[in-house]
Amino acid sequence: MKRLIALTALVLSLAPLAARAQASVNMNIQLGLPVAPPLVVVQPGVQVVENYDEEVFYTGGWYWVRRDGRWWRARQPRASFVYVEPRRVPPTLVRIPPGQYRHWNKEQAKAERREWKERRKEERREWKEERREHGEGHGHGHGHGHHDD
Repeated sequence: MKRLIALTALVLSLAPLAARAQASVNMNIQLGLPVAPPLVVVQPGVQVVENYDEEVFYTGGWYWVRRDGRWWRARQPRASFVYVEPRRVPPTLVRIPPGQYRHWNKEQAKAERREWKERRKEERREWKEERREHGEGHGHGHGHGHHDD
């Protein structure tokens, strides 16, 4: 009986520590965003709040923000953002270098898309030219040649 009482006392003494640890993990942050912040597409399925001091992304129905290497999310832009474990953060967000889309705007997005398209065109031209130089791509059909038996 004394053992049970001692065990109960120990568990009760540790309860406040556990509650404090839980509170620190669930700390909320507020960003002060407008109700419907303007968004700019930066990648397929990923948008960022336009011209904002902090990178706030929108993907998968959530607003996301990275602070001090940690990710936070909220369903609504004016809601409290809550901490998200790293394994639950979309990989597309994790791969974005910090600061890349800070103060991002539509003109930058358009210029980036134009630059990307030009790079792709040039790569395609180089690829075609390389194939021509190596004698590839001149045949007809689908690679099923005539075989002599």
